[in-house]
Amino acid sequence: MKFLSLNRELATNFLVDFVRAEVTKFGFDKVVLGLSGGIDSALSAAFAARALGPSNVLAYAMPHRDSAATSLEDAKTVADSLGIPLEVVDITAAVEALREGLACDDAVGLGNIKARTRMICLYEKSRSERALVLGTSNKTELLLGYGTQHADMASGLNPLGDLYKTQVFALSEHIGLPRAVIDKPPSADLWVGQKDEDELGFTYAEVDRLLVRMIDRRESNDDLVEDGFTREFVERIRAKVRNAQYKRQAPILAKVGLRTIGIDFLYHRDWGR
Repeated sequence: MKFLSLNRELATNFLVDFVRAEVTKFGFDKVVLGLSGGIDSALSAAFAARALGPSNVLAYAMPHRDSAATSLEDAKTVADSLGIPLEVVDITAAVEALREGLACDDAVGLGNIKARTRMICLYEKSRSERALVLGTSNKTELLLGYGTQHADMASGLNPLGDLYKTQVFALSEHIGLPRAVIDKPPSADLWVGQKDEDELGFTYAEVDRLLVRMIDRRESNDDLVEDGFTREFVERIRAKVRNAQYKRQAPILAKVGLRTIGIDFLYHRDWGR
């Protein structure tokens, strides 16, 4: 895979410092995260282990009976390589109760139930352990809306949110994460045989090459077509980015008062310190 340009050592040091500073700023000294066996959660865990110490990274593998066996195996491999504790919480019973109660019989709906059940687990662990929930969604996923609201897109802090997927691969190689995680096809493992790039209809390498020009460099559709992208692909991706905006922001509030959260009340999170 061809990676986007990135100073790997500088980015790694910056993101480790980011996790340490933002977690401790509000009185936390630990984080919790779901360790899925995928590359994104592995990289977030690696940053946190370096920032806070391995014992302060509480990882949870949350398999369903339909989950691939390799997902749990790879999560254990990552946890062992980083020296972080891993607890396994089987979500099958909870998911099946919701599936039956909601009469959900399609793969996408059931996948969303699984994803949100996992986040319920993490936020309860966050409360009981007094630890911040660490996010694992990368910039490519966030821009495309390729994630579930109040599930994998939810967190208190996310070190990967400004890294494109191919940059996640680059930093994972730089840090030395297990090859089993780096080499396997990306998958949310929400149903049997699911693969990200099959579902999306394009590769991460293809879309990252477009997104960095479209978003970071603000190139127009005509410029992107001149760069060699098909107009159909450009328009399709721009529509995905535009239509996923609601997933990337807090709920939109109707302005009634003098100062409205998200409109007039826009203080940075450091306000008051």
